[in-house]
Amino acid sequence: MKNIKIIFFDVDGTLIDMKKKKISKRVLETLIELKKKGIKICIATGRPPMRVPQFPEVEFDTFLTFNGSYCFDQYQDIFSNPLKKEDVHTIIKNAAKIGRPLSVATKHRLVSNGTDEDLNEYYGFSGGKPVISDDFDTVAATEEVYQIMLGCRKDEYDAIMKDVKAARITAWWDHAVDIIPLNGGKGMAVAKILDFYHFSREEAMAFGDGNNDIEMLQAVGRGIAMENASSELKAAADDICGDVADDGIYFYCREHGLI
Repeated sequence: MKNIKIIFFDVDGTLIDMKKKKISKRVLETLIELKKKGIKICIATGRPPMRVPQFPEVEFDTFLTFNGSYCFDQYQDIFSNPLKKEDVHTIIKNAAKIGRPLSVATKHRLVSNGTDEDLNEYYGFSGGKPVISDDFDTVAATEEVYQIMLGCRKDEYDAIMKDVKAARITAWWDHAVDIIPLNGGKGMAVAKILDFYHFSREEAMAFGDGNNDIEMLQAVGRGIAMENASSELKAAADDICGDVADDGIYFYCREHGLI
């Protein structure tokens, strides 16, 4: 693995132990050591930019947010792919019909038209809570929306996506979904970032744990699923490392000579 030049990391359940809600010392040291070795490190998350975690002494090179709909580094935007306005309107209407409040995410804001138990818990994973805003309708209608988040179960998917033309559901938890552009996803965003840096897929690795990471693992030369990952992700992965609770990333990188 001496030719690896960039590694993409999912956040929740991959870098951060969801039970402890923090990154371990060993995984933190792994990120620092990878940087020292000249390997670029990239956050690849469903979170919006304003909820990307900051880790002590770690400076990520690139940020893949909104499941890939908005990617940037400290100097510039790399890729921007917002939802179609008509789909945003349709999804809001469909969710209201089944009594589901939702949040819309722009580059700089997360606003909600209400909340419920599932949406509250979804936000809680990243230490936040929904912000119910009086100007929700204005934001949804006039600003670029990169992602819609709402609590729901699989049997509600069809109702939520009825008459939606250019968006799709991606999910890493069975009580909520992220809705992204149909042509979006972490896989396409990884390809955009590799092209930006002039790296081949063989020079890239990725670590993930959820179904929204499947395309990302397939877009790199070596895709690694956490031991705590979904069965679907494990089936799509090239390899499996240890559980996030057991410093799986640290031991994998050490065993394969990356640190």
